[in-house]
Amino acid sequence: MDKLYAMSVLYKGPNDSTVLKAAFELQSFSFFQRSSAQEFMCFATKTIVERTASGARQSIKQKEYFCHVYVRSDNLAGVLISHDEYPHLVAHILLTKTLDEFSAKFLSYSWSSLNETQVTFNELNTMLAKYQNPKEAYSLMKRQQNLKITLHNRIEAVLKPGENLDDLVAKSEELSMPSKALYIAKLL
Repeated sequence: MDKLYAMSVLYKGPNDSTVLKAAFELQSFSFFQRSSAQEFMCFATKTIVERTASGARQSIKQKEYFCHVYVRSDNLAGVLISHDEYPHLVAHILLTKTLDEFSAKFLSYSWSSLNETQVTFNELNTMLAKYQNPKEAYSLMKRQQNLKITLHNRIEAVLKPGENLDDLVAKSEELSMPSKALYIAKLL
């Protein structure tokens, strides 16, 4: 099952990250779980970008999901949340393509002052739909073969020493009670 659930473009500031645009494909979740799943994906996206060094790529596994992240040296970041069977190379090529297109449309001096409501970037929804099938990206793969990706078996690999995901979720002000309950029920 090759599946993409979310793709986001963020700006990584000195202390936090700002979502500039996000797209979601949550039809595989039940109607009642979709808002909580989306909220949790936003939370994970921001947290992972904030904890990824500039110029780095990584793919982090959490249960049957992977969170692929690329933070460019100019602090423009992309995150792609996929099923664990989605090819990592395709995910990272797609992130590179997305960030290149975004930076061509929005100049770097504006990133720190933008927010999601100000950004019109419909290409994100188009790419999320088009690349549900990773075979669509094989032409992209031909152009880029050498990506250095750090793989982590679990999300805990990016947590600070002594910190665990359960405590981070419990303390979070970004997650609603239903989202926390969904996580506690181990659905995410």
